[in-house]
Amino acid sequence: MADTLLDDVGGLLWEAADQVVLPLFRKLDDADVTEKAPGEVVTVADQRAEQLISAGLRRLRPGSVVVGEEAVAEDPELLRHLRGSGDVWLVDPVDGTSNFAAGRRPFALMVALLTEGEPGAAWVLDPLAGTLAAARVGEGTYVDGRPVPVIEAPTGPGSLRGVAMTRFLPARARDRVRAGEDRIGELLPGQHCAGREYLDILVGRQQFALFWRTLPWDHAPGALLVRAAGGVARRFDGTEYHPADEGHGLLVAANEQVWAEVREALLDG
Repeated sequence: MADTLLDDVGGLLWEAADQVVLPLFRKLDDADVTEKAPGEVVTVADQRAEQLISAGLRRLRPGSVVVGEEAVAEDPELLRHLRGSGDVWLVDPVDGTSNFAAGRRPFALMVALLTEGEPGAAWVLDPLAGTLAAARVGEGTYVDGRPVPVIEAPTGPGSLRGVAMTRFLPARARDRVRAGEDRIGELLPGQHCAGREYLDILVGRQQFALFWRTLPWDHAPGALLVRAAGGVARRFDGTEYHPADEGHGLLVAANEQVWAEVREALLDG
């Protein structure tokens, strides 16, 4: 029997988008949006979509564990499963919640599957754009069912465009990024949706993305998608990113050369 995992989870994300997320877009009441931490909001769409997606994932892999963003907000101990055994799903039901709550795009639905503690598959859906990316380790990355070729990127930092999320950077690192901005072809302000940043690397709209905060549901799916297409996702010191590792700083790039050029331009100055 053919393995239909990529299609099954992709279909589940579309189901959550069509049944829960999109019907609530630009239709939220004040009571539908609450603050779960200072400056961090959650909506009923996040909560309902996570419930739907989590139930569907457990049906697909009986006995698996779901670590969802909203569930972790209630029980941080769930994060221990990211180094555990068996199948563990990471779920971000609405990535870019601040955009969604304000009636802005983009936002995304994201899932990653870890098996025996290692990332094995990932999905990112931008429902408004109609774009679904999926990947399995060793099998490449697919966008809307079509394989993504090895990502092509221009050479030389002056030819590159990408995003540097400086809001949470420590002052010293932020100053370095700002000092190196002129060495990069175009430094974008960011879309407040990590999933969309990863998709834009896959489709060639940008060649890199630099982040400080690295919550696992925000980055495990996209990092696997980019890596499976020949890209790189590493901490600022060059160590490989793993969603269970605590820490800050992540530079994602279309390939090794871009990673090295961006690091030199924005972090080593």
